[in-house]
Amino acid sequence: MASTLRHHADFRRLWAGDTIAQVGTHVGLVVLPLLAVGLLNASAFQMGLLTAAEHAAFLLLGLPAGAWVDRVRRRPLMIRMDLARAALLATVPLAWWMDALTFTQLVVVALLVGTCTVFFDVGYQSYLPSLVGRQHLVEGNAKLQASHSVAFTTGPALGGGLAQLVGTAVALLTTGLGYLASALFLSRIRTVEPEPARPARRDLRAEVMEGLRFVVRNRYLRPMVSCTATWNLFGGVQNAVLILFLVTQVGLTEGAVGLVVGLAGVGGIVGALVAARVNRAIGQARAIWVVQVVSAPFGLLLPMAAPGWPLVVAVAGTVVVSVCVVVYNVAQVSFRQTICPDHLLGRMNASVRFLVWGSLPLGGLLGGVLGELIGLRPTLWVAASGCGLASLWVLLSPLRGLRDLPEEHRTETVG
Repeated sequence: MASTLRHHADFRRLWAGDTIAQVGTHVGLVVLPLLAVGLLNASAFQMGLLTAAEHAAFLLLGLPAGAWVDRVRRRPLMIRMDLARAALLATVPLAWWMDALTFTQLVVVALLVGTCTVFFDVGYQSYLPSLVGRQHLVEGNAKLQASHSVAFTTGPALGGGLAQLVGTAVALLTTGLGYLASALFLSRIRTVEPEPARPARRDLRAEVMEGLRFVVRNRYLRPMVSCTATWNLFGGVQNAVLILFLVTQVGLTEGAVGLVVGLAGVGGIVGALVAARVNRAIGQARAIWVVQVVSAPFGLLLPMAAPGWPLVVAVAGTVVVSVCVVVYNVAQVSFRQTICPDHLLGRMNASVRFLVWGSLPLGGLLGGVLGELIGLRPTLWVAASGCGLASLWVLLSPLRGLRDLPEEHRTETVG
């Protein structure tokens, strides 16, 4: 079937801006920890604290963010968040040039950038249906996931290379430039976004709870959210110690760390390219749980990483995991966008983000503590095992009895 969004000019602008911003983001995800390790000699616990700070806003502001996003036009909000993230990141190289950079500043910047990301991501996922129409969501999400996977591959390699060439503090400017480019492309979108409905009487708590109830009472959304939250919890454990592990125990340079993390993203590109085909071949509901089960054993290869062939095998395992994660994400994100009423999109997405991304800072703190107590490699074993067990949520759910999503549930709401 021919592409229906290839000639959609405004989607192309959103796609281009998001791609550039994602590359910058993934540069930052490697450069910021490298900066903490290389310039500030951060410990395992401090690395866990930094990982937690990057995602803490999803836990602290995730639920009310959805109600606020549903009250405003999403595109202007996303532009403002891009500009704010660029300005915040610019303070890091400035402080370094003034010989005033501290670990506390890194944590504060990570926390505030994460806050902006909460509002941007909730706005972006709520904006896509009005931009392309619900009938094109799988295609749109697949294309955006492809960009995310390209960024996941090229961003870390670019970040590691820049860190070696110009230093970690200067390399962080690339992330800020990516956010500025994203804001520029978003500002050129011409599609008029409908003015959100403004209720006569606003009750923030009631609005938040309406979105949360939609998620937790839906028998298909609930296991997907539980699966993703569990996976992210242990993913946070892994992220807290991975770069420190690669540098101190595998013996990689900054550039090699970026290359290894980037190679893992090759699987994400493959996953984005095949996601729509997998959904059609085995069914959208089945894709949600099958790929989770397939990925579980391959995730156990990462803790085996060591110089030489064990590192190659570990990277190959992460490539397979990346394929499965992207296919899963395209299927479940498209599903929840399809079944949710327009007026609840922001709150639904925020509720999901609160539940699934809110576990990341908890995982980061847990990873930092475990890294100090039991060591880096055992911590990675805990992370890999937990990610594998996350598939049980969808494997044992009503999704396992379906091939595709029943038509009657495509407009399901809660009472």
